[in-house]
Amino acid sequence: MGNSPTNIGFLLLPEYSMIAFTSGIEPLRMANRLSGKKLYHWSIITSTGEPVESSSGLTVLADKALHNALPLDMIFVCGGVNIQNHVEKSTQFWLKKLEKLQISMGAICTGTYLLAKAGLLDNHRCTIHWENMASLREEFPNVIVSSELFEIDNNRYTCAGGTATLDLMLNIIKKQHNPDLAAAISEEFILERIRNQNDRQRIPLKQYLGTGQPKLIEAVTLMESNIEEPISLDELAYHVGLSRRQLERLFQKYLKCVPTRYYLELRLKRARELLLQTSKSIVDVAFACGFVSAPHFSKCYRDMFGSAPRDERRTKKNSSNNVLNPDSKIN
Repeated sequence: MGNSPTNIGFLLLPEYSMIAFTSGIEPLRMANRLSGKKLYHWSIITSTGEPVESSSGLTVLADKALHNALPLDMIFVCGGVNIQNHVEKSTQFWLKKLEKLQISMGAICTGTYLLAKAGLLDNHRCTIHWENMASLREEFPNVIVSSELFEIDNNRYTCAGGTATLDLMLNIIKKQHNPDLAAAISEEFILERIRNQNDRQRIPLKQYLGTGQPKLIEAVTLMESNIEEPISLDELAYHVGLSRRQLERLFQKYLKCVPTRYYLELRLKRARELLLQTSKSIVDVAFACGFVSAPHFSKCYRDMFGSAPRDERRTKKNSSNNVLNPDSKIN
């Protein structure tokens, strides 16, 4: 990055999510504080320059309106509830103008919907809060919707909202400056780790499937309750009152994988939580998640997350040891 601060605008739509919005600004503030430099400048934008209410009823003062918001390096559209009611044509036109100026575009929580409505996410990977995924996919078939916490696709930045905004911003800071700064900010905010694009939103299965698949929900619930001592597929089918073949068909149709794969991923995700959040040995983590040997566990873990358990724990430990003194400067 150059010597000038990165100029970021946050466009607040009515009924925006306050936690998602403030989770976008706070990492930037802390980046400036810890580095001792003005790395980022931000402004609060509304369509008219007047404050708009968040979904909690709170408001913040706006710095600018659409007509005087420039110059900007990046813009983040901050959405919340009832997003379909807050997609004005004038705002879409303004965003398209920013695209022509090659300004990077982002969306927080349901702000993704406005970018999609303006045609600015066609053929791009993006994400949105899990409650809005199905409708986004249905309404915008040219948009590639993922269930990740956040997506970075060229100069498009989208996240699911909530605390996922922190992770998106920390990854941006890591990319624009350096990993040590991002790690130091994470420590200041008492974050256990900085999540990345391999981390998915935890979508409640009932929300994902609806109420029409009680047998499948029951099967997954049994899996989640039997991590340390996994039950066989035949036992699982017996307990939910289906044949093995029927159960396999349900998983393939609605979850796009075989039951054994889904079960394995559940156990590996639990293992990752234990690995990064506890001091259990790798062998103990393996046994706690139903693996009979550490080598087999390590291979499965590497296949899913891209690094061995020992390497991931070492990376986490090194990040913690590299926390910067709040009064120090990063060169």
